[in-house]
Amino acid sequence: MTQAPSPAEIAAKAEEFAPRLREHLPPTPLVTFDAFSDELGAEVLVKSEHRQRTGSFKARGSMAKILTLTDEQRERGVVTASTGNHALGVGNALAALGGRGIVYLPENASPSKVSALKRFGLEIRAEGNDSGVLEPKARAYAAEHDLTYVSPYNDPDIIAGQGTAALEILQQIADKPIDAVVVAVGGGGLVSGVAAVLKKHLPGIKVYGASPEVDAAMAASVAAGQIIAIEGGETLSDGTAGSVEPGSITFDLCSRLVDDWVLVSEDAIRNALRMVIDTEHQLVEGSAAMAFAAAKARQHQLQGKRVAVVSCGGNISSTTLIKALA
Repeated sequence: MTQAPSPAEIAAKAEEFAPRLREHLPPTPLVTFDAFSDELGAEVLVKSEHRQRTGSFKARGSMAKILTLTDEQRERGVVTASTGNHALGVGNALAALGGRGIVYLPENASPSKVSALKRFGLEIRAEGNDSGVLEPKARAYAAEHDLTYVSPYNDPDIIAGQGTAALEILQQIADKPIDAVVVAVGGGGLVSGVAAVLKKHLPGIKVYGASPEVDAAMAASVAAGQIIAIEGGETLSDGTAGSVEPGSITFDLCSRLVDDWVLVSEDAIRNALRMVIDTEHQLVEGSAAMAFAAAKARQHQLQGKRVAVVSCGGNISSTTLIKALA
């Protein structure tokens, strides 16, 4: 396994990236969801990354990584593997900074995400349906053709870029700290970055990592003490689906930083999606709804607390939405 950076190193790198990212990505709102707060018996503050450019927090890490590349590296090209949101972030960064990109995408990727990727001019290669297959293929292609591989999560720059969301949370909560944060977990880049930053400034904060019951590769790996492969099932939380890359630095960070793993059912994700639509009239994707479902599952622990829920994205297709709400 590659030596993982320390949480302090990730937090410091996030602070370095923050001013450069602000030139390209506006801060997202931190808002109270009143109905959900009443239901939970807690003050729930929602970091609205579903309102981020490209519709996902992934724009942060992608922009951070692409900013580290030279003009020549960007023009030669970058390669990535993604279920969709990370690729959108890469496309947005290349559109802003210049360059070309190749994306290895699951064959069952959301049609709306595929259309958006094509608008960015990215070359799409659909091969397989598991990130555990796509990531090695993308890495191998990049190495063979002397291109830069941009990992969706297994990179300190990517993780630190995601951590800039937590720096915004700290600025937005003013002088009243939060007691807990709930974050969706796939490969672990978002929760690693967010937790590293928040625990530096709020050492007592509790970090909840949310994953679907049917596809919780990182939670299973942490429980096993090593990265393991699992046979994931179909989930509405497609943004977190798939295996964890062998040797990923996020494994150590998640093991150290996540205090409680919450595995949620597909019914709970659907109910949370309905709740957000019915009470807040906002559209989020399955992986964001999963974080709300996880908060609901830990209602007794969170009652009376001030809780941040990271609503990680809003890229849900009409087909998926209809199926989820049926």
